[in-house]
Amino acid sequence: MNEVTEAPRSYKIPETMKAWVLGDPNQLTYVDKPVPKPGLAEVLVRIDAIAVCATDLEIIHRGPPAMIQGGLPFNKNFTPGHEYMGTVVKLGPNVDEYKVGDRVTVEVHAGCGRCERCREGMYTACLNYGKNYGEMNKGHRANGFTTDGGFTQYAINNINTLAPVPQDMSDEEATLIVTAGTAMYGLDVIGGLVAGQSVVVMGPGPIGLMGVGVAKALGASEVILTGTRDNRLEIGRQLGADYTVNVTKENAVEKVREYTNGGAHYVLECSGAPNAVNDAAMMLRRGGRICLAAFPGEPVPIDVAALVRNNIYLYGIRGEGKSATHRAAALMAQKRFNAKLIHTHTFPLEEVPNALRHARERIDDAIKVVVKMTHPEGC
Repeated sequence: MNEVTEAPRSYKIPETMKAWVLGDPNQLTYVDKPVPKPGLAEVLVRIDAIAVCATDLEIIHRGPPAMIQGGLPFNKNFTPGHEYMGTVVKLGPNVDEYKVGDRVTVEVHAGCGRCERCREGMYTACLNYGKNYGEMNKGHRANGFTTDGGFTQYAINNINTLAPVPQDMSDEEATLIVTAGTAMYGLDVIGGLVAGQSVVVMGPGPIGLMGVGVAKALGASEVILTGTRDNRLEIGRQLGADYTVNVTKENAVEKVREYTNGGAHYVLECSGAPNAVNDAAMMLRRGGRICLAAFPGEPVPIDVAALVRNNIYLYGIRGEGKSATHRAAALMAQKRFNAKLIHTHTFPLEEVPNALRHARERIDDAIKVVVKMTHPEGC
């Protein structure tokens, strides 16, 4: 019997695309830009949806951690945005890991591959971050940070940044895989194997809520979510939290120690609250571990002596490193938790400023705001 093979798909790729470009701080302009061409180990992704991240708002307002051509991203024809998914529509030379027509989600960072950190697999901490231009070009890419991002119709991605999206997963849900990947990375760093261990998640924002889902999917015994908004805490319960604590109504340290019989094993800190590290240390049993996935806007005092006396380990993470996005994608494909619960709003590409405003001001209690693209037939 002759095997029937499906003919490869082809897409009509336009010469130009619509894109939002950052001018002065908080100033975005809707323009036409050339569609980029993929190089070695790269593909062209037709962007189908992108979620708004708090870091996007920070970049558009202040600049860092974006670094374009060695400096601030303003007035450099830079397109922000990084939490996107889409369809592979063109392959670079010798790319056979993916095929045209594949649905993919993307990690932010493609490290240089040559520095000490990248060789260790810590590409989100690449020592050549931002060195991807002119004679300084070391090959590093971080879409939406050091090169063009996803508030547009097409983007270039290194094949190392791609993760497959199952056909039964919506575009909107697929944009949340990177958020879950960040939570996964945090749990990796503080222990990796959390089955049978207690995990506190501080802050019911997108990363914190995904942290609840990922921790429970990995078998954590007690998962405790703390925050200030009851409706967010309720979503945490739906994602698997065994206990929730509204810190405006209860003493979070006392409740955590009660629920964990004397102290938790791990804390994933996603609130950025000024006293978060000190509270986290008091929630832990001796030898416990804290991972910081958020940070305060200003320097804060920390009781270092308490950390030392109690043998508390303190970690910080940057982004979604060490292929954590792939593992989070697997959990979501297996429907181990319902990430769709945090998607609250959808806007078209033409309304990116409105989408950003909803995310920034939390209009209608926006949690994860998604921009959904439309493309002409065959493009």
